[in-house]
Amino acid sequence: MKGIALHWKILIGMVLGVVFGLIMTRFDFGKEFVGDWIKPFGKIFINSLKLIAVPLILASLIKGVSDLKDISQLSIMGGRTIILYIITTVIAVSIGLILVNTIKPGESISDQTRKELVAQNLDKANKYKQQAELQKSSGPLSALEDLVPDNIVKAASNNRNMLQVIFFAIFFGVSLILVPEKKSKTVKDFFDGFNEVILKMIDLIMLAAPYGVFALLASLVVESPNLDLFKALGWYAITVITGLFLLLVFYNLLILLIVRKKPSYFINGILPAQLLAFSTSSSAATLPVTMERVTEHLGVEEEVSSFVLPIGATVNMDGTSLYQAVAAVFIAQAFGMHLGIETQLGIILTATLASIGSAAVPGAGMVMLVIVLAQAGIPEAGLALIFAIDRPLDMLRTIANVTGDATVSMIVAKSVGKLGEPKIKNWDDDYDK
Repeated sequence: MKGIALHWKILIGMVLGVVFGLIMTRFDFGKEFVGDWIKPFGKIFINSLKLIAVPLILASLIKGVSDLKDISQLSIMGGRTIILYIITTVIAVSIGLILVNTIKPGESISDQTRKELVAQNLDKANKYKQQAELQKSSGPLSALEDLVPDNIVKAASNNRNMLQVIFFAIFFGVSLILVPEKKSKTVKDFFDGFNEVILKMIDLIMLAAPYGVFALLASLVVESPNLDLFKALGWYAITVITGLFLLLVFYNLLILLIVRKKPSYFINGILPAQLLAFSTSSSAATLPVTMERVTEHLGVEEEVSSFVLPIGATVNMDGTSLYQAVAAVFIAQAFGMHLGIETQLGIILTATLASIGSAAVPGAGMVMLVIVLAQAGIPEAGLALIFAIDRPLDMLRTIANVTGDATVSMIVAKSVGKLGEPKIKNWDDDYDK
C-alpha cells in the first residue's frame, strides 16, 4: 500500500472494517472475537492520538504565540477567530432548524416505537441528565472560572480540560514575547524542537491509521443495535445528514469566495482528517492530524493554525450544534409538541452557548442536548429516542466540526496575511517516506 495516498488507505481500511464486521455478525462467536481481538487495536490507535493532543497544544501554541512578536497580532487573530466560530455555529443551528421544520421527521414515529425506545434507553438518558444538571447548577461565571487551572499538571492530565491547557499555553507564549529575546531564546528553541518532535510522532501514528479505522469500524458494526430501530429513525437521520451535507457545502463556498481556493484543493488537503474524525468521533483525537493537514497541506502558517485549531476543537462544534437543533425539534414532534418561533430562537442561542467549552470527545453532545431540551421545555426522557442511531450520526457530525475548524483557520490566515502555498503539494508523500 506504499504508493497509495493516505486518504485512500483510510477509506480501504474503513470499507474492509465494515465488511469484516458484517461477516462476523453471522457467527455466534463473532461479537466476542471482535471485542477481544480487534477492538483493542482501535482503542490503541485512538489513545495514541489522544496521547499527543495536550503536548501538541502546548508546543504548537507556545511556539505560535511567541513567533508573533507582537501581542496586538494575537488580539486581532483571537477576535476574528471567536467571531467566525460564533457565526458558523449560528448558521449551522439555523440550517438544522429549517430542515427539521420542513421534513418533520418526529411525526413519523409511532407511539409504540416511541415507548420502546424510551424504555430501552431510559438509564442512559438519566445519566446524561445528571451530568447536565451539574453543569446547569454552576454559576453564570463558572465557564470563566474553569478557564484558569489551579494546577497545570492536573489540567494537562485530562483531555477534557483543553481550554485550561490552551489558556496556560497562550499565557506562557505571551510572557515569552515580553521577556528580552536574549533570555527567552533557549526556551523558545526548546519548544521549537519539541513541536517538531510532536509533528514527527503524528507522522508515525498515521502510518497505523488504516489499521486503526479498520478495528474501529469492525467493532462498531458488531455492536450496533437492532436495525429495526434504525429504520424507525430513518427520517431523523436523513434530516441530520442533509443538514451536515449543506454545512459542508457552506464551508466550501467560504473557501471559494473568501479564501479564493478551489473546493477540490481544500477537500484534498483536509480529507484524511475528515476520515479520521469519522472513525474516532472525537475532535480532540483528530486535532493532531487536523493541525498537520492544515499547516503542511493547506498553507496556513503554523502561528495561525496552532492558535485557531486547538480553540476550535473546544469551542467550535458546528456539526454538534446542528444535530442538537434537529434532535430537540424532532423529540418535540415525537411527543406532539409545537415549538413557537421564540422557543426555536432560544434553541439557537442555547445550542451556540452550550457548544462553547464542551469537551471534544464522543458523547459530549448528549450532555449539551439535555441543556437545550430543558431550555425549550421538551421532555428530557425523549433523549432516549435517538440513542439507537446516535453513534453513526456522531461520527458524521465530527466531520463537520473538524471541517469547520479548518475553514475558519484558512479564513483567519487569509485575513492576517498568513496563508501561503502548502509545504507538501503531493498530499501523502510525507507518510510514504
